[in-house]
Amino acid sequence: MKKTHFLLLLASILFMFSSCEKEVMTDIENCPNCITEMAKSPQRSGNVSKGKEYMLYGDIVDSGIPEELFRATLGTFNHGLNELQRTGPNQTINYQYTQVLNSEKISIVAPNCFQCHGGYVDGKFVLGLGNTFADFTEDQGAFAPLLDGLITATYGKNSAQYRAFEPFIRSVKVVGPNLITKTIGSNSADKLALILAAHRNIETLEWLEKPSFSIPNDVHPLDVPPLWNVKYKKTLYYNGLGVGDFARQIMAASLLTMKDTTRAKIVDQNFIDVIAYINTLEPPKYTKSIDQNLANKGKVIFEKTCQRCHGNYEGSVTYNNLLVDQKLVKTDRSIIDFYKQNPEFVKWYNASWFSKGQGIAKLQPTEGYVAPPLSGIWASAPYFHNGSVPTLDGVIDSEKRPAIWQKTLSLSNYDHVKMGLIHTVKTKKDNKETYDTNLPGYSNVGHYFGDHLSSGEKKQLLEYLKTL
Repeated sequence: MKKTHFLLLLASILFMFSSCEKEVMTDIENCPNCITEMAKSPQRSGNVSKGKEYMLYGDIVDSGIPEELFRATLGTFNHGLNELQRTGPNQTINYQYTQVLNSEKISIVAPNCFQCHGGYVDGKFVLGLGNTFADFTEDQGAFAPLLDGLITATYGKNSAQYRAFEPFIRSVKVVGPNLITKTIGSNSADKLALILAAHRNIETLEWLEKPSFSIPNDVHPLDVPPLWNVKYKKTLYYNGLGVGDFARQIMAASLLTMKDTTRAKIVDQNFIDVIAYINTLEPPKYTKSIDQNLANKGKVIFEKTCQRCHGNYEGSVTYNNLLVDQKLVKTDRSIIDFYKQNPEFVKWYNASWFSKGQGIAKLQPTEGYVAPPLSGIWASAPYFHNGSVPTLDGVIDSEKRPAIWQKTLSLSNYDHVKMGLIHTVKTKKDNKETYDTNLPGYSNVGHYFGDHLSSGEKKQLLEYLKTL
């Protein structure tokens, strides 16, 4: 090869890499208002030990299946495991359920927070980790008539047991058909909140048989974020729309069965303590060895490429709570559009009991996503707000993101090379374990900020992320 040809080739290669970096920088420079810091709201102070007790044993959902019937038909189904290290009767019940006494002292079993906020990574259970095995791909209300008939036949419609069961099954019948996702692990929490609000009186929170505003057909998927990062946040949820008091925000799931505002006040006080407990949670440490030399080089790359939005993790965490406009981050905008297309829900929430008294909470929709804290990022696969990217190497390098992929349902589900979920790349979606990024709301586009890095730099950055 002639020297001039070689120099031209070298120049073109250098230009290709430099232009990629310039393109990312230009995007930011051309949108000076695309990154804004969220404002902090005052929070109420709670008791950590009381919060832990309530989260593990409390009546967060105060209606459910009579305990005697639950054990007779479903058994304990925890396979001898006691992930939450609970004592008493709850030590033999699956961690996603809690046995409690209702207001009439009837023993019931009801779902708890850990249906979504407890999960496995690398074969180990982690409290506060999003549950990637939660299955909302089928109508959760389909079993309701059978269960209703069984409880009626066992106890009678006028029994205390049926009264303990009725609010739960009433809600399940309504929400079940409206929360169906395309893939196991995809969550539909935003849609659930909307449905429960639509079926509640705006003043008293009493149940309404007919919804007060329209319920959309669309269900957009969410990946449940880890609870240990709540303590760093100024606002809640991926698009930062949850402002005000966090206890009031996260207690909304109790609308599934709560009677009215009298009950809401009791739950609210307990959730002040729950937030205090959540704020003590820490991420699990990476379970394998780390190449510290490689990680040190990765730290330098992180500081140049990621730190501005995602924070500093050397010593105490410094996290800025930055909202990044969707036109800059370019990730799937289905959550943003959900709130824009359903203003009645936002209006209801902001005029309801949730926005009044002490601990006011509001919904303020945005046009972007808050760059999340990265503590324990190695453990929280899949990635992006919709769980569309199975591994961290795909977050860093968009070319490594599979369009269609199938997750394993094994508890030992971690890939230590690609840093994320063990998965199989596929050409079509043919089962509910398969994630298809071509579906509306399931896209894996955006967040191209690492594409300009060399393969060596990407490897170094991946190694550093193990240390967070």
